[in-house]
Amino acid sequence: MARDKPDSFYKQSAVIPVVRRGGVIEVMLITSRKKKRWLVPKGIIEKNHTPASSAAKEALEEAGILGKPLSYSIGKYRYKKWGGVCTVEVFVMFVDRELDKWLESYRERRWYSLNKAIKTVEESGLKKILGRLEEFLEKHHV
Repeated sequence: MARDKPDSFYKQSAVIPVVRRGGVIEVMLITSRKKKRWLVPKGIIEKNHTPASSAAKEALEEAGILGKPLSYSIGKYRYKKWGGVCTVEVFVMFVDRELDKWLESYRERRWYSLNKAIKTVEESGLKKILGRLEEFLEKHHV
């Protein structure tokens, strides 16, 4: 995969890890590799995986969480990386279990209220998607 080609496009998928506590939606954010930004688990869509299953695999590796992502996405956003543009398809995943140790345990993970999560992430496309989360969950009765 040529990462230095300026016209390159990369397809990624991500999950918004979610729990409901007392009827309130909470979202888990994780730190980037260098712990400079808060974001959601995401990565290149792996061969032989659907975007949703690839995102769930990233959630396990990057955040140490298990759950089943919804099969339909909440939306997509784009950002610049590797000299190209990444398009990220985002799925919602209700978290069933948090592991004590995981592959990328050097990352911090933290639960936020939805409003605080929106204020904490820097990526504008992700902010917009988080802003639609409550409406999305109501529409799909989850």
